[in-house]
Parts: sequence; structure tokens; C-alpha cells
Amino acid sequence: MQSGSIATRTGDSGDTGLLYGGRVRKTDARVDAYGAGDEAVSALGLARALCKDERVKSDIFDMQQEMFTVNAELATAGDSRHLLVKHFPTITAEKTARLDSLLAELEAAVELPRSFIIPGGSTGSAAIDVARTIIRRTERAAVALLDSGELKNAEVTRYLNRMSDTLFMLARYEDRDLPVEAYSSRGVSEDSK
Repeated sequence: MQSGSIATRTGDSGDTGLLYGGRVRKTDARVDAYGAGDEAVSALGLARALCKDERVKSDIFDMQQEMFTVNAELATAGDSRHLLVKHFPTITAEKTARLDSLLAELEAAVELPRSFIIPGGSTGSAAIDVARTIIRRTERAAVALLDSGELKNAEVTRYLNRMSDTLFMLARYEDRDLPVEAYSSRGVSEDSK
């Protein structure tokens, strides 16, 4: 192996290292959680590359950066969290509140149709919706860690929940100039109930 190679070969036997020490199997619930978070970062990157609106691109980039903080929380064993807090920012109620503010701005700017949203109004919004569903999977995995006592910061699950909501509205904002028919269901709607 060359010096500086990306291939460390330390995971060849099926285990992996956590942030701040400890090794677990790659099937561990913690690895599932930060693995989903890693997928989300990449999916957000694809969405950012495909979106046309500069504000949307900027908001997505901010979320990608915050997901590195989420993933650091998910990749740190509970008994090592004090080391994470000492060296890196963590997910706080203030970070969730920033998403709440962005969500409120988007809700004020976009009127949702009274029918189900069907992803795919544009390539950008479709990619945001894919990222949103991966964030939801990350959230479910984080809740499982929280329930088992492995995740010590409950704000992580609230943050992920809010990020998913915000991404839903960000996708609608990206498509705000499209006719409603481009992204809403012609089937079940509020009017037909």
C-alpha cells in the first residue's frame, strides 16, 4: 500500500472505526445511521448541481455542510461524545431554529396545491425530493439510536425532521414558476374528500 492511499484496508474484515475510537461491525445501527447521512450529503450535492435557482443552491450547500455535523454526531459513540463537543460544533436548538426560519420563508413564498405533490416537476426538484427521502431514512436510523441510548443528543432527530420538511418546501420553491399540473396529482385532492 502506498503512503497516503485512500484504501486503508482496515475494514476488509467487515468492521469499521468510529470517530474518537472504537470499532464496530459495518452492519451496526450506528453505521447505518451515518451511512444514510453520507448518502444524503451526496444526494444533496446532486440536487445542488441540478437546481437552477441560486438561492436553492445556496440553501442546499448550507445543509450539506450541516450534515457533516450530523454525521459526526452519529459516528461518535455515546461515551466519546465529550471529545466531539470539545473539538467540533454539534447540532443545537439554534441550528434547528434556523431551519424553522427558512421553512417559514419558503412557506410564505410558495402556495401549495390542494392535491398530492408528485416529485418530478423538474430535475432539480426531483433530486431534492430524493435527498429528502434519504434524510427521512437518516432520521429513522437516528431515532433508533436515540431509543437505544446510543445517541446522546436528541436535537439531532429534531434537526433531521425539520431538514426534511424544509427540503420538501425547497423543492416546491425550485418549481414555483411551473404550472401546478407539472407536479401535482390529478387524483385524490382536498377537494375530492
